Amino acid sequence: MHGMPGQRDARTDAKIPGFVQSGHGTPTSVTTRSCHRAAATVLTAGSVCLAGCTGEFSTLQPAGPAAQHVATLWWGMLAGAAIILTGVLGTAIYALKRERALRNISSRRLLIGGGLIFPTVTLLILMAFAFLTGDTLLARADGSDDVIRVRAQQWGWTIDYPGGERTENVLHVPAGEDFTVAITSEDVIHSFWVPRLGGKMDAIPGKENRLRLQADLPGTYRGTCAEYCGIGHAQMQFEVRAHPAADYAAALRGASLRPAEDRPVLNPRRAPAANIIERWTNYLLDWLGAR
Repeated sequence: MHGMPGQRDARTDAKIPGFVQSGHGTPTSVTTRSCHRAAATVLTAGSVCLAGCTGEFSTLQPAGPAAQHVATLWWGMLAGAAIILTGVLGTAIYALKRERALRNISSRRLLIGGGLIFPTVTLLILMAFAFLTGDTLLARADGSDDVIRVRAQQWGWTIDYPGGERTENVLHVPAGEDFTVAITSEDVIHSFWVPRLGGKMDAIPGKENRLRLQADLPGTYRGTCAEYCGIGHAQMQFEVRAHPAADYAAALRGASLRPAEDRPVLNPRRAPAANIIERWTNYLLDWLGAR
């Protein structure tokens, strides 16, 4: 039925030209159309993703020089990743379309050039750019008292100013001027982050980290804790209010809290998920007969 070994089946031979002539196209044309569809899909998905990179917590909508450095670094890394991806996909497509063309390329040269030299150079450039950019965001400890001290605790922020003023969960700064925040924590590790003004900085118990920021224009900028710190983590947000330089002193005096004793480490308010966790804990204890 299947013929002698090595003998081609006439019916199989008859099907091959039928496939080509029936409008399905050659394998090359099918591959080309597939590549075009894949490229269109990638471009569409990329456009949709980039369209969502705006808002109060977007690092791609900078409102200060530090945030601008972060956004530039992000775009630079995206460009580097796109170049690497394009090179890999281009090589793969070329190999599919021109199967015999790659036979004349030395595998040793391809491995050393494409697998070692090209990614090493690209990553070194990106790493140097990242280090130089990140270094500009750090404030050096120069012994100056003209810093704003930020203390994090579960689940809020206490801000003390050089003039003795104090606010909670709202940081007041002059617009268009650099300001330095000295960040620490009273309990667990938190992370101070105002996406539109700059990068993140950890708040660590017993240690003080400094961050230099600036808001170009007056306005309100949202901030949040970027390090999971317990069941109230999602609610641990704050605001940075930038005032015109001429109005800053009066605005700070009006917003300052009256002198009071430091509040306890733990915020007495209950987190949104506390009741759910407590209810399920009691349910499991009852089911196990542990109480």
